[in-house]
Amino acid sequence: MQGIWTVIMLVFSNVFMTFAWYGHLKLSEMKISTGWPLIVVILFSWGIAFFEYCLTVPANRIGFQGNGGPFNLLQLKVIQEVISLTVFTVIVMFAFKGQTIQWNHLAAFFCLVLAVFFVFLK
Repeated sequence: MQGIWTVIMLVFSNVFMTFAWYGHLKLSEMKISTGWPLIVVILFSWGIAFFEYCLTVPANRIGFQGNGGPFNLLQLKVIQEVISLTVFTVIVMFAFKGQTIQWNHLAAFFCLVLAVFFVFLK
């Protein structure tokens, strides 16, 4: 059950991360934040990233073998990266309509899935 909670928390933390890192670009595209000074954009992103950390840190603590979880550090990192790119791709496809998925993106995702396979291989 700890592994499931870890993955769920990482998915939600990555939603916050994606909005913290790239949401300001959408706000600028929508002409909402075009006049904001860079420091305000940074503080705005930090405010969103706070919630990412509120989920990522406990997810890693719950999921880590050293705390009784099912994953070692390498497994946690690979899971995090795959979740991060998956969440990013889904959000970009809906929020940034001009972005398209091409064959090389799919090939890269396939390689990430292989990375998950290999990191869990005994």
